[in-house]
Amino acid sequence: MSHVVDINCDLGEGFPNDAELMRYISSANIACGFHAGDEDTMRRTIELAIENGVAVGAHPGYNDKENFGRTAKQLSFGDIHDLVIDQILQMKNICDLFGVEMAHVKPHGALYNQAAKDRDIARAIAEGIRAIDSALIFYGPPNSVMIEEAERVGLRTASEVFADRTYRPDGTLTPRAEPNALIDDIETCKAHVLHMVRKQSVIATDGTVVPMKADTICIHGDGANAVEFASIIHQTLTDKGIEIRPKSAKT
Repeated sequence: MSHVVDINCDLGEGFPNDAELMRYISSANIACGFHAGDEDTMRRTIELAIENGVAVGAHPGYNDKENFGRTAKQLSFGDIHDLVIDQILQMKNICDLFGVEMAHVKPHGALYNQAAKDRDIARAIAEGIRAIDSALIFYGPPNSVMIEEAERVGLRTASEVFADRTYRPDGTLTPRAEPNALIDDIETCKAHVLHMVRKQSVIATDGTVVPMKADTICIHGDGANAVEFASIIHQTLTDKGIEIRPKSAKT
């Protein structure tokens, strides 16, 4: 059985590794100026994506640069809907200038985490995406209401797993506050990623095997060893005959 997977990374957020990381990913989630970045950053990141043949996606978050979009907010359905539309449109306008097609949308930080559990927030995002372009792919956690609501409104989805995070037996990420939440050993990370892609499941922290669709692997670009991890994961997948391509690629 042949395996295909996308590798995505959040970029345009002010970290110095964007150009290097682009070499090892297939999809870039680009900050839209609300939680990080600005129009100039968006332009430069899109240019890097074009140079590297990487699919461009919007990475909308709460309008909260002070907290990097990581603080939960209680906004109305309409406010979240409009927040998402505003950011996707900003990204789309710049994509149009470069003649590149925007491929996907992945919410950021607290917006992502809340939408994974809150059906109303998930639906507000999904309907905002559909209002701009029903061909956009919605990235979200496997088995979540984000994926359910996106599919309910007719969007394509990509179930996202994390290369450097552990999972609990219920299939959710281990909270960062817990000591075993992050995977910082590269050999453990490689085995973790290969298992998720090949088996479409994850070995939870208690040793149980949890079914989990893995369409796209997220690599964090803000860690001290981000580029090294990205290059090794890319090489490991390639060496094992796993094709790396964006979820938006025509097959």
